[in-house]
Amino acid sequence: MSESEVTRDGVRHARPDREAPTGVHAGRRRRRRGRGRGEQPMVPDAEFSSYYGKPVLNKPTWKPLDIAGYLYLGGLAGASSLLAAGAGATGRPALGRAAKAGAAGAITLSLAALVHDLGRPSRFLNMLRVFKPTSPMSVGSWVLCGYAPLALAAAATDVAGRYRPVGSAATAGAAVLGPAVATYTAVLLSDTAVPSWHEGYRELPFVFAGSAASSAAGLALVAVPVGEAGPARRMAVLGAALELGAFQAMKRRMGLAAEPFEEGRPHRLLRAAETLTAGGAALALVSSRVRDRRLAAAAGAALLSGSAALRFGVFHAGVASAEDPRYTVVPQRERLRGRDR
Repeated sequence: MSESEVTRDGVRHARPDREAPTGVHAGRRRRRRGRGRGEQPMVPDAEFSSYYGKPVLNKPTWKPLDIAGYLYLGGLAGASSLLAAGAGATGRPALGRAAKAGAAGAITLSLAALVHDLGRPSRFLNMLRVFKPTSPMSVGSWVLCGYAPLALAAAATDVAGRYRPVGSAATAGAAVLGPAVATYTAVLLSDTAVPSWHEGYRELPFVFAGSAASSAAGLALVAVPVGEAGPARRMAVLGAALELGAFQAMKRRMGLAAEPFEEGRPHRLLRAAETLTAGGAALALVSSRVRDRRLAAAAGAALLSGSAALRFGVFHAGVASAEDPRYTVVPQRERLRGRDR
């Protein structure tokens, strides 16, 4: 019975919608109904969750103070060695001494923070059993082992005023390894599965390089007379420009994975980093004109604080992205759709 149905009371009731039309007529009807109307979603937006409410990824178990401090101090040390080599080549002994001392102190504290997070010094030594070029952790461990003695020797010979040839060779060697020390931690973070670190793999080394340069320049501005701080001021401006420009480019390219940088504690830290770094670079330029030692010291303090805020902000943003499954699932789906197309 196609157009009506007899009920128990004997009355025929029209039920034209119980029989679906087939064939050509059905297609025409569907086309007529859909013409001029936007498609309405039949399924609500999915809520991203996982079994038992647990994240898709295990969040990093690193201690924030230890590892973010390790990232910051390693960058400060590597860039300070470059500044020390430049000071020696241009005849600026006060700048060279401050940069060498800063590199030695920063790398010592950086290694101490790393070992403290690992729990036992033997765990760091275990990473040196083999050299694996494809592992950023392995390469970084060997770079640190080569760099730290050179930085310490350069500072010690400068303070003692003896063994000048040895000190010059150590300063040059530390300067050669300095860029790797300043940036390999960015490669290390990008090599993880943490979304907000991994998706920034292209620009994050440049961000860390600029941050390292601005922090080393800031230390020099605090400790060195204005007359010898010319290279530090130039490094401050270049480092700040590289850091801020690369970070903005990274966030634009990352898409959804950049959201944790704009929320909560990471957002506050990174906004403070931008303000302090830009303000410190501007003050460094002004201090070169007015020759004000206090203004230079304020610029240096702002640059040091801005670099630290950046490293801590990046660290906490990565932890936040690992806790929310959306930052893992959505980019994976987008990559699969692009591959299918």
